[in-house]
Amino acid sequence: MADITRRSFLTFAGLGAVGAVGLGTRPWGLQYAGATPLPTSGAGTTLQAVARPQGSSGYRRLEAGPGWQTIVRDELAEAASGREDRRTALASFVQLTDVHIVDAQSPVRFEYVEGFAGSAYRPQETLTTQGLAALVRQVNTVASGPYTGRAFDAVVTTGDNTDNKETVELDWFLTAMNGGTITPNTGDPDTYEGVQDSGADLYWNPGLSIQDIYKKAGFPDLPGLLDAAITPFTSPGLNTPWYCVFGNHDDSVQGTLPNGITLIEEMYTGSRKFELPPTKESMSVGSAASSGRAGDVLTALSAVTTPRRTVTADLSRKPFTPEEFIAEHLKPENTGPGPVGHGFNSDAGETGIGYYTFEIAPGVIGISMDSTNRAGTTEGSLGEAQFRWIEKTLRDGSSRYYDTDGSPVAGQGSDTWFILFSHHTSWSMDDLEPDPTHPSERRIPGAELVDLLHRFPNVLAWVNGHTHRNRIKPWEGSSPDRSFWEINTASHIDFPQLGRIIEVADNADGTVSLLATLFEADSPYSVNYTDLSPLGLASLYREFSFNDSPDSNSNREGKARDQNVELLLESGRS
Repeated sequence: MADITRRSFLTFAGLGAVGAVGLGTRPWGLQYAGATPLPTSGAGTTLQAVARPQGSSGYRRLEAGPGWQTIVRDELAEAASGREDRRTALASFVQLTDVHIVDAQSPVRFEYVEGFAGSAYRPQETLTTQGLAALVRQVNTVASGPYTGRAFDAVVTTGDNTDNKETVELDWFLTAMNGGTITPNTGDPDTYEGVQDSGADLYWNPGLSIQDIYKKAGFPDLPGLLDAAITPFTSPGLNTPWYCVFGNHDDSVQGTLPNGITLIEEMYTGSRKFELPPTKESMSVGSAASSGRAGDVLTALSAVTTPRRTVTADLSRKPFTPEEFIAEHLKPENTGPGPVGHGFNSDAGETGIGYYTFEIAPGVIGISMDSTNRAGTTEGSLGEAQFRWIEKTLRDGSSRYYDTDGSPVAGQGSDTWFILFSHHTSWSMDDLEPDPTHPSERRIPGAELVDLLHRFPNVLAWVNGHTHRNRIKPWEGSSPDRSFWEINTASHIDFPQLGRIIEVADNADGTVSLLATLFEADSPYSVNYTDLSPLGLASLYREFSFNDSPDSNSNREGKARDQNVELLLESGRS
């Protein structure tokens, strides 16, 4: 069967005949009025311009650099000439991922283990809300796909929406996405109470005279920055319906530690904060955090003897459960541009089931997966029940598919295209520890999900985040119709701070194109340090993120083949 193609498979399935309703025709009631030519500017996207540093070393400010060209990737199907003039848009959507809305003053942040876990402390973390609001503005400004001109059908945020599963972080995230006023402050209503005013050398102290390790590396003195960071501002909210996916930071302490540790649960809303234990203790807590074992964490924390800072207790920092996370999305006041629940089923606030399907556009269905493991670790996997639900969903949307032995199977479903979404990538879904909420259920690794997707020709792509880097992987099947693309996108907390537009287009030549284009937030590349407006703070958010770990930036941005791309697949059209 090595010579079978998506086209011949669908002909076998009875879908290639003229007038058949399915992948081989123009289905789903779409209006086909001809294709939109290639864009001339890619305004508002990285086709037009991309942030780049000024100079070659030290602390660097940013400026507009040349845009990234689009790379045609034809590993899975031939790129026929003239397709730009023939293509028709089937769907256009936006992926946002890993926005990590941070309560930077939380007592349950152990910034001093940054040497073990780079995500424990970032100098830009007080500005995550202003950064997300600027990203939302850019989605509204761009409004449509640069290649097809089709207005965005949906926005999907693929996990790590919050940083530390705090109720207040979730409130800020929902308000930024739906629109409204955000007060990005906890504890004392008038004063910042976090490590950036601690006077400790380990952290950037922008308003103090101390020459900390960040200022020695070139970070500026910025009196007034922290006051501006906690000042109320307004997010416009998205104009496009949006859907939410769980991430490990939405489910476990700092995205790393197990839930249910009494000492930590009490610290969330309490007044005691560890800021700077001695080196030996720091190493102990860092190692414990890396292991993710509750006993290790408790032992390490109990050994800390350094005086703790007293901060203002705040009940809004209460950690949420998965059920509470979903229930907040289902509240009428959080509907925004819709839909109600942002994809989660109406009873999911009680069941805690975080996976669902949704219509991206007529004939294009999204499958939102929950790849987190309630054991509270960084990496992911799927439960057996969810895995079987995915298989059934794919069968129900396929008139033909492949059995586990590779033989074609005649199904009962009407054909539709599928795009899957998760937080974790296929290569980071290897945590097979039992889920404490379903301890007897088998956990499914990413490799097994890949094998499942190879059985369904209607699967176009698997879109995800988690790694904070751009990477696009072709998953070639044993025949062309069993292939799909995995699209992994960088975060919006580490540099480069990006979102991704994905347009699905029928090329009318037996192929489908996935046109994936990256974009940055709507904020200047550089502002005067006296500009502490919300727009100025969003600009500084990007600048600080670049300078936080410049050696990692090129790895996160990926190669050209991972950035702006056209991804070809066999479609079954004759």
